[in-house]
Amino acid sequence: MSLDLSTLTLDSVSAKEQIKDVVKRTPLQYNHHLSEKYGAEVYLKREDLQVVRSYKLRGAFNKICSLSADERARGVVCASAGNHAQGVSLSCKKLDIKGVIFMPGPTPRQKITQTEMWGNGNIEIILTGDTFDDCQKGALEYAREHGMTFIPPFDDPKVIEGQGTVAVEILEDLPDVDAVFIPIGGGGLSSGVSYHLSKVAPQVKCYGVEPEGAPSMQAAMQHGGPIELEHINKFVDGAAVKKVGSLNYDISSQLLTSIRSIPEGKICTTILELYNKDAIVVEPAGALSVAALEFHKDQIKGKKVVCIISGGNNDIDRMSEIKELSLLYEGFKHYFIVRFPQRPGALRLLVTEVLGPKDDITRFEYIKKTERERGPALIGVELNHPNDYITLLERLKAYKFDFIEVNKDQTLFEYLV
Repeated sequence: MSLDLSTLTLDSVSAKEQIKDVVKRTPLQYNHHLSEKYGAEVYLKREDLQVVRSYKLRGAFNKICSLSADERARGVVCASAGNHAQGVSLSCKKLDIKGVIFMPGPTPRQKITQTEMWGNGNIEIILTGDTFDDCQKGALEYAREHGMTFIPPFDDPKVIEGQGTVAVEILEDLPDVDAVFIPIGGGGLSSGVSYHLSKVAPQVKCYGVEPEGAPSMQAAMQHGGPIELEHINKFVDGAAVKKVGSLNYDISSQLLTSIRSIPEGKICTTILELYNKDAIVVEPAGALSVAALEFHKDQIKGKKVVCIISGGNNDIDRMSEIKELSLLYEGFKHYFIVRFPQRPGALRLLVTEVLGPKDDITRFEYIKKTERERGPALIGVELNHPNDYITLLERLKAYKFDFIEVNKDQTLFEYLV
């Protein structure tokens, strides 16, 4: 049975006052190229410009400020893939308390370094598990054993209040906003923003956005409550959560207008476009809200729309992977296993007659290490235009090349590419 929201009291206005000396008021910026593209007034809520380059500081600091003097003296523990960790870390430094930060093993080094920097001697980092959910179990056990307070990343009223301060600022800057796009991981931001808007501006539509590889809120709605996903794609690390919070689900399931999952490749394309067109550096989770506009263009036409850029903690080492996933999603890049015809000059024929004049071979390696001239080869091709793919296939068939389209076989793609 869903929570009766009339019994819930979350005060993000008071939270905004509580956190104002530490949390930066981020700008709400009109974006010309997105507005032109979608025929709407599109504004970006720049939480990537927050002190720790993520909105997570809002909830973490609001929660820690609510602790008693005794609880602060014993210290705090949190689990995070990066952004919540940085929020807790800075909060510990500002309030001069001890913090222990649990982070998943695959967390990008950039986020670990940033967390250490913000804590500046007040925190200890422990890497454990492969996902947020794995490391949270370790953090909860550690907190119990050491009598410390666990600071949840999303499933807590004070954290939700803090994240809701984003909505307070949006309404102060744009009172007549029509729609807000909200990225979802565990659901803290979506519940905080949608709750505040429902109380102050109920006419505003709230669109939730999840990564396709971790649709935990949609799974919860289909199940009738939070359920742990067996497998998730960890690429959008800031929103890759196996199970949403119970309170977050209760609020979001009743107040969000809709929820949409976005392919990781589309998220990558959006990251590159924001950088190339606006010089905005976002992490994958930070691009979710903007990526969603393409799938809601009919609903937002002529409207005033806000996209929450949730974070900008992107590791530059990931850019080659981001570009690759974007090219694959947009149809520019394709991989084939090609078995060359048993005749002289077959490779030259592929290059001169099969490939288009502006197509590039980006990868070429023989799969069979002996008798290479007769073995299959893995070939990566980058096209000049996605529409060239059909004619490329036609030429491969016309010149009697035996080939497999690797892009269409996910298992084969993951194994070879």
